[in-house]
Amino acid sequence: MKVTAFNCSPRKNGNTAHMLMTVLSVLEENGIETELVQVGGVDMHTCHACGRCKKNLDGRCVQDDDALNEFSEKMVASDGIIIGSPTYYADLSPEAKILIDRVGYSCKTKEGNPLRRKVGAAVIAVRRAGSIHAFDSINHFFLINEMIVPGSTYWNMSLARAPGDYENDAEGVATMKALGENMAWLLKKME
Repeated sequence: MKVTAFNCSPRKNGNTAHMLMTVLSVLEENGIETELVQVGGVDMHTCHACGRCKKNLDGRCVQDDDALNEFSEKMVASDGIIIGSPTYYADLSPEAKILIDRVGYSCKTKEGNPLRRKVGAAVIAVRRAGSIHAFDSINHFFLINEMIVPGSTYWNMSLARAPGDYENDAEGVATMKALGENMAWLLKKME
């Protein structure tokens, strides 16, 4: 079993990354292989709405000169997917939006949807407000792809703006740990 987390914050070692690492460490404690993938700060094209992925049905975006197809392959190869984003203007980071838009459109194949029945979780860092909208946007991606979304003790977010804020948010840390436990439990039940 493997869970891949995608850090859609351009801060490689910021609060979003630390939140993801907390969830991943709990999964590892439960014997689940994990990987953290840096998406934020990686140059990616927006979807051009060309529709060729819907015609080709080969699981790939025709824009093959950025990292998107690599990220999509990692999602398809995983049993669980976590997408983490900071909150920008009450929504996702641009990288998170590009990731979910392009993977959502292009990952389908002639055999169907390879993301179907995988476990998906959103993790959101926020200064004060907007986290629920960002959380909801990522969950829309999971749900429209027929994925299973586990819950936690609260929404999967932390009041974390400045470096180190997440570690001082006891409720946020507890929420990430509970998410990891619930995700591990669910993945084991699905084996």
